Amino acid sequence: MRASRRGFLANATAVSALAAAPATSRVLGANDRINIGMIGVGSKGRGHLRHLLERTSGEGDVRVVAISDIYRKRREEALSSAGLKSRDGHVDYRELLARPEIDAVWIATPDHWHATMALDAIDAGKDVYLEKPMTYTIEEARRVADAVDRTGRVLQVGSQHVSDKRYHEARKVIDEGWIGPVVWAQNTYCRNSLYGEWNYTVDAEGTPENIDWDRFLGTAPPRPFSAERFFRWRKYWDYSGGIATDLYYHRLAPLMLMMGKEFPRRVSGHGGIYVHREREVPDTYATVVEYGSHYVNLSGSMASSAGNAGMPTMVYGHEGAISFLPGAIEVRPEYQFVSKFRQTTGRDALRIEVSQDNVSADHVANFLSCMRDRARPALDAHFGYQVMTAIRLGVDSYRSGRMIAFDPHGRRVLPAAEVRPAYEGSGKNYEEPPRRPPIVAPSP
Repeated sequence: MRASRRGFLANATAVSALAAAPATSRVLGANDRINIGMIGVGSKGRGHLRHLLERTSGEGDVRVVAISDIYRKRREEALSSAGLKSRDGHVDYRELLARPEIDAVWIATPDHWHATMALDAIDAGKDVYLEKPMTYTIEEARRVADAVDRTGRVLQVGSQHVSDKRYHEARKVIDEGWIGPVVWAQNTYCRNSLYGEWNYTVDAEGTPENIDWDRFLGTAPPRPFSAERFFRWRKYWDYSGGIATDLYYHRLAPLMLMMGKEFPRRVSGHGGIYVHREREVPDTYATVVEYGSHYVNLSGSMASSAGNAGMPTMVYGHEGAISFLPGAIEVRPEYQFVSKFRQTTGRDALRIEVSQDNVSADHVANFLSCMRDRARPALDAHFGYQVMTAIRLGVDSYRSGRMIAFDPHGRRVLPAAEVRPAYEGSGKNYEEPPRRPPIVAPSP
């Protein structure tokens, strides 16, 4: 018999304290195999499990030793795939965290559980691979980043595009000054379908007898059991931010990697439910994120995929621009700066070829390497917090219908009265250019 949601939440602190009690971790040697616990084995979690099992067969440096999922079918299938016993499967993820042999956990659950699980794992002495978006709220992201700083745990946010080598090459181009000061950038993420994005299959086995609904809800608003909400949770505000949190986190993080890791100053969200009505989150969405000296435009739709070709990834500087192609980046100067660009680079334009293997595998490999040398991973907790702030502000702007400003120093959302441009020129050194006399048509 399942515990009631009230009882589950009332006992959460006590059980969590029990699970987190042995907050110790072993020091990994160069040849030690890393023991991993999987929390959440839905579609994304299953993908991670497949990759880790392939790595076990190949490099042999990792081993999945435990599975946690609140849906019996998924949990049992994952145990079978990993060759584990039923005792290695857990409904309550905190039982998994209490296992001393586990070095790291993979968290691939609905967004509203990310922070709680990550914080419990950190307190239990585990390193964490945390799927994007980092958290559900900005405050949760701050708490996770602070916990990482406090404990020295390694946390990698699972937005693998940050490990795409093209963006690292573009960072070098910007640092060299070849496109001058960056002023704005754009990116998109578009999909299309007859039935609507995130309308995943609702399993016939997905019943209250096989799904711990109280644990799914956690601290989300109480609701009666709904297989629709369980399998298609990305469509609902209680558990997700829709396009912004599922997809734009992937797009903004690499742009920030290139242009500078910082908190936003102002953010606005736009769009609506234009085609697929059976949802709460928009099927078409745009956000504009303003920083201290540039802005980012992210725009796309789940009801039209043509934008992928029509709105390429671009970074625009005062003196040139960077475009992104499969396996390469192109750098072209503005016509006013062609001579300067030629003197600096010896070319009128540059095409930089970049070897691309599997960015997801590279992102995981980066995390595992950092577990051994305790370095900061590609998308560490503080960077993830900065990205999450911009992403969530866009969601909040869309839902409230107003632009939202953020104080990057005090790390707080500002009242509406304080919303103003990040930088306003004083005009003190500006002289109005001489005006031409008006053009007068000759008399007939």
